[in-house]
Formats: sequence, C-alpha cells, structure tokens
Amino acid sequence: MGSVVISNAVLLVVAALVVVGTLSSLLAARFGAPILLVFLVIGMAAGEGGPGGIHFDDYWATYMVGSAALAVILFDGGLRMRVASMRGAILPALGLSTVGVVFTAGLVALVAAPLLHLSPMESLLVGAIVASTDAAAVLFLVRAQGLHLGRRVGSVIEIESATNDPAAVFLTVLLVELLTSNMADPGFMVVFGVLRELVLGAVLGVAGGFALVSLLNRVDLPGGLHPVMVVGVAVLLFALTSLLHGSGFLAVYLAGLVLGNRPVRAIASITSFLDTVTWLCQIVMFVMLGLLVSPQKIIHYGLPALGVAAFLIAVGRPAAVFACLAPFRFSFKEKLFISWAGLRGAVSIFLATIPMLAHLPQAEVYFNIAFTVVLVSLILHGWTMAAVARRLDVALSDPKPGIRRFEIDLPGQTDMELVAYPVTEGTPVAGQSTLPNWARLVMVVRANQTLTPEAAGALRPGDYGYVLAPPRRVHQLDRLFRPQEATALDDSAAFPFVGEVKLGDLAVFYGLTVPTGEHAFTIAEAFADRSDDHPAPGMRIAYGHAVIEVREVVEGRVTWAVLRLEAGRLKRGIARARRLLGLSQPDSDDD
Repeated sequence: MGSVVISNAVLLVVAALVVVGTLSSLLAARFGAPILLVFLVIGMAAGEGGPGGIHFDDYWATYMVGSAALAVILFDGGLRMRVASMRGAILPALGLSTVGVVFTAGLVALVAAPLLHLSPMESLLVGAIVASTDAAAVLFLVRAQGLHLGRRVGSVIEIESATNDPAAVFLTVLLVELLTSNMADPGFMVVFGVLRELVLGAVLGVAGGFALVSLLNRVDLPGGLHPVMVVGVAVLLFALTSLLHGSGFLAVYLAGLVLGNRPVRAIASITSFLDTVTWLCQIVMFVMLGLLVSPQKIIHYGLPALGVAAFLIAVGRPAAVFACLAPFRFSFKEKLFISWAGLRGAVSIFLATIPMLAHLPQAEVYFNIAFTVVLVSLILHGWTMAAVARRLDVALSDPKPGIRRFEIDLPGQTDMELVAYPVTEGTPVAGQSTLPNWARLVMVVRANQTLTPEAAGALRPGDYGYVLAPPRRVHQLDRLFRPQEATALDDSAAFPFVGEVKLGDLAVFYGLTVPTGEHAFTIAEAFADRSDDHPAPGMRIAYGHAVIEVREVVEGRVTWAVLRLEAGRLKRGIARARRLLGLSQPDSDDD
C-alpha cells in the first residue's frame, strides 16, 4: 500500500506543477525569464537539500528528458522563423554559433583555471559548458516581453541561439572524451567531428522537414492528432540524427524551419499546441535541474562561480560578439545589445550533466558553476533585456504591438487560411466592409448573431470578422485590425516625409544620431528592416532625441512618416536645416 500512496503523491505533485505551470504563462509576459526561476526554486526546495527532502540524482533521466525537451523547443523556434527575415543574418549568426562558442570557451577558461584550480583542459570544459546561449530562454524572453527587435538583430540572436547548441554539445562531449581517455592531441578528429555533426544535422534536418510536410499534407489524420505527430517526429528526428553522430539539435531546428515556411495542413493547431508544450518543457527542465542542485554546494562554490559569471557577461561574451561581427555592418549599439542578449539557461546545466554521466573527477565543480552562471544570467538578463533593447534603440517602438488573431484550420487545402479578428474602437477596418482584393470577409459575429458580410454591412466595434486569406499574407491583415492611438498626437513639432527619403539626409539636415550603417536606408527600408517587413501605422524608431513615426503603409511599405524632435532641440533642428539650405535666419534661431 505504501507504493500506491507514493505513486498517488507523485501524480498529485506532477499534476499540480502542470496546472501551476500553465497558469504561470499568464505572468510570463510581465516578468519574463525570471518567472522560470520560480520553478528552479521549486525544484531546489523539493530536493534533498530543501524542505521537500526528495532524493533525486538521476542524471541519465535528466539528460534524456532534457534532450527531448530541447528538441521540441528548438523545433518550435525553427517553425516560427521566416526565411525572408534571415536575409543578411545567416553568416554573422553562424560565425557567433561556431567561432564565437570556441572563442568564448577559451576566454572563460583563462579565468576558470586560477579561480577553480583546474587544468587547462578542465577549465576549457567549464568554458564549453557555459559558452552557448540558450535558444529556449532567449526565444521565450523575446516573445514574452513583446520585444519587436530590428530584423537583422532579432534574426542574428534567434539563429545564433538555436544553432550554437551543436557546437557547444560537440565541444563538451569532445573534451569529456579527451579527459576520460587522457588524449592530449585530438588532431584531425576535431575537424572531422565538427564537419560530420554539421553536415549530417543539416542534411537530415532538411530532408526530415520536407518529409514531415509531405506526411501532413497527404495523410488524413483524425482531428487533433496532427500536433502530436509533429512533436513525435521532431523527437524521432533528433534521436535518429544523434545516433548517426550528427547534430540532432541542428536537425530539429532546420526541420521546423522547413515546416514553418511551407504550406501545411493544420498549421494553426500545430503552433497553438507547441505554444503550450514548449512552455511545459521549460518548466519540466527547470524543476528537474533544481532537484539535482544542493544549496549547500552552491554556496560552497559561490565566489569562484560568481567570478566566472561576471567575466563571461562583462568580457567573454562581448569580446566574442565584437570579434565575430567585425566583418559585418552592425552598429556599436547593435553589437552591444547582441552581447547582452547572451542569456544562459537550462542548456548550460543540461550540458553539465554530461561530465556527471561520465564520472569525471571534477564533475561536481562543472555542475555547480554552470548552475550559478545560469542563475545570475536569468536574473540579470531576464529583468533587463527589454529595457536595454529600448535604451540602445534596437527595439521598435510600437504603441499598439498586440493584436488578437484566431487561426482556424481548413481541412482539405493549404492555399487559404481562415482567421478571425475582434474589431475594436480605433481599428482601420471599423466602419468599412471592404478588404484588400486578396482577402475575403466570409462571416461576421455581432451580438451573438452570425451574419453574412452582406447582412452585416460595415464592421463595427465589438464585431468578430472572419476572413479568408493566403497564409503568407495573413500578417498584412494585422495592421487593419490593430487599434490606433486613441488621441491624435500634436503635429506642430513634426515634419512629414515620404517613405523614400534617406535617413542619411535627415541625419545631415536635423543632426540625428543615425548609425553609419543605416545612412543609405530610406525611411521605408528602415522600418521594413526593423519590423521584419511588417510595418504598421504608429510604429516608431528613435534616433537619439528624435523619433520617426509611421503614418501610412501601402502594400506593406511605408509611404508616409513624420519626424518628431525633442522640444528643446526643435529650434536647433530648424536652424541647422536652414543653414544647410543657405536660407537667412534670425540670430535667435541658434538658441
């Protein structure tokens, strides 16, 4: 009977965690990554060193669960990435995810050796474990906090965080093998191993992605099973690629990328299901990792671990980013933000379980150092990333970034998608009954009544409009259903410009602090770059003490915008423009 009671208690705890974890997603947007610390603390409290007193030291089970969870999370990350948004970001991101990982590991090793009294190879293993950013944590934080990053910056961060895991995993496994076999010179094995991991991962990932697309569109599954099959295929692909000595993490990311950029049946239900599953995967990983941690040992390694974390955040990561991005056209502020976006998460603790499984002499050191680094990163980066992005002007200011869209799968075809939007006060479609020629209004729900478009007439606030549109153009409907600002802004201090005016000309005339790399951009190109080619009226870009705001968008391109100068700089801006134009001006203009 005792085993039955224990089983029921375990079920109670697991079910409670699922319920609490699901409800906690409501707080994620407000608190960001630090909300995951709650589950880490729950795991620690339930563990042997906490009041729960649960003895858990199964690193093999943690490694298995962590592998499956990361596979699903990376697959979801690839699914949501659009190939068009990767333009100009692939090479710098791959540089960061390969050379950057090795460079960061080497720099951290220089500090870890004297602080932890480790050999050069052991200290390099510490660097390898904490060198990669956590795709799960980074992608979650960007979405949860509503960051609307510039296209290239956002793509570099997302691609790097999703593709640097293979390099970190391979480097960690290689160093563990070298330490266990006492090999001093790996020689050709290193180069061959890296190429094999990348090539096999890329080939099997792309092939698996296309096979999954074909399977979803050809096999008529009962409703609700498509998302389950997709998750199963993702884990299967990860395991198969890893067994063939390829990078399973790279394979699942590329498979998700292929799936997300192809017309697929039931894509709406798949993405909705993955929203829930990836969040629960994060929770499970952090709780299990918390169970493995002993608070007493964390305190014992506290000072040297904090030293490693401080060096990694302040020196190691920035040095790697600035070195790897030097050949590419990134501004100083963009490089600084990408350096700060190097969030460490469950991946580093997951990698630290590998030395534990291999029974290395210093395995306990690696695990506790990794845990402390992750703890510091989650607190520091998790609470400040949004503020730093806005401070460095790499996040697009959008007064109304949120838009509620309900996607409905249409069985039997993939050319059109049915989406539903709530019509609220101030949306451009309110008072209209026509949409772009590529979209068709098919139904309106008004006051609990279902009406045809003809019977409904013009859309009213409080309505729900159901629209048929091609999947790749659905995002263009968002701007029509996004509420505009409730009050009109004062245009007395605003200068209107067409979208084809170059930022460099505005910088010269008004003294704007426009990054050198953006001087050749037009206003339209700047907003297209910052908004992933989805600009909308009301979006803003800050350049020092000035703001450019979108006023009109036609066919996805900014055609009209206004420049606003800070009140104290308005006269100086006008005076500067008059001088450059050779116009006379009163002396008071120079005030």
